[in-house]
Amino acid sequence: MPLTYRPGDLAEVDFFEVLVDVNGTRQKAWLFLMRLMYSGRDFAWIYERQDQISFLDGHVRAFAHFDGVPARVAYDNLRAAVVRILVGGARTLTPRFTALASHYLLEACFCRPGEGHDKGGVESRGKAVRQQALVPIPVGATLAVINTALLARMDARLETTRDAAGQTIGARFAEEQRACRPTPVPFAPEATTFVTVSPRALVRVDGAFYSVPCRWAGLDLVVRVGATTVTIVGGEGTRIFHPRLRCGQRSIDYRHYLSELARKPQAVRQVLPELLRDLGDPFPAIWDQLHAAHGPREAARLFAKVLGHLDTYGAAVVVPALNDGARDGHAVIARPHAGPRGVGSHCARRGAAPPA
Repeated sequence: MPLTYRPGDLAEVDFFEVLVDVNGTRQKAWLFLMRLMYSGRDFAWIYERQDQISFLDGHVRAFAHFDGVPARVAYDNLRAAVVRILVGGARTLTPRFTALASHYLLEACFCRPGEGHDKGGVESRGKAVRQQALVPIPVGATLAVINTALLARMDARLETTRDAAGQTIGARFAEEQRACRPTPVPFAPEATTFVTVSPRALVRVDGAFYSVPCRWAGLDLVVRVGATTVTIVGGEGTRIFHPRLRCGQRSIDYRHYLSELARKPQAVRQVLPELLRDLGDPFPAIWDQLHAAHGPREAARLFAKVLGHLDTYGAAVVVPALNDGARDGHAVIARPHAGPRGVGSHCARRGAAPPA
């Protein structure tokens, strides 16, 4: 049946399996695609997972990109949105999708089970995007880099692609945008869960492990799981951010273990490459000075003292002191309490006190 579309009335959504090369590794990913049916403008974003969080996050990004919300959105009967198909075509929706639809005041429409051509517009467009924009397989240092390039390529069509009447997608979209509902404050697509911190200052979320400050061991915390990040909320609203990982992987920030490392020099040697990576400048140079002057064992003991100062007084005090003392060579670093320019005396001059 030939159909007609009115400005701002209908969008169609679907996921498509794609391949990407991220930092030299080829992996399977999922393309979220939303298509405005009147103008033909598309929004595409690639995710590592085809889960509800990514599904909701795609809507938030699409409506922000369009700067408008259509009246209706058509879907398959995907599990991220539908719990059960009822008699007569009614649907029991998931609570999170119901919240998103209510937030944006959109009408969710669903295809008949097994009838993909009920939303043939986005189905055919998804095939075209994979052939035109994702061949050859996109390459990037991160998935965010690939997505930025993909979205720019999609938007480049606005003034170059014309319909049968000679009107560009951009001109039709300008008309459609005026008919769309204004975009409200963005919906929060993250899932919220509660975790207990292990004695090793780790929390487990969906089978992956994330570090938190070791003083939080044993506490019950709130975790917000996003499409690409995991946010752990501690006392007084302190937030710890990690990249979202797959089951069995770990994200460890060794700055969370400074108080333990300060009294365990052997552990400093054990985790040194990762520790220096997390600390950043000037700590690799400080370690090289100590190692060259004293050897690995004594260097670890002295470096542990530096870590103790860092944990007690914070980077804002210790890093300037180290940069200042570096002009005097390794002697200042080896004896942080001695001399007017040592780390300890520098902290004392500033009247710094250990954090609560």
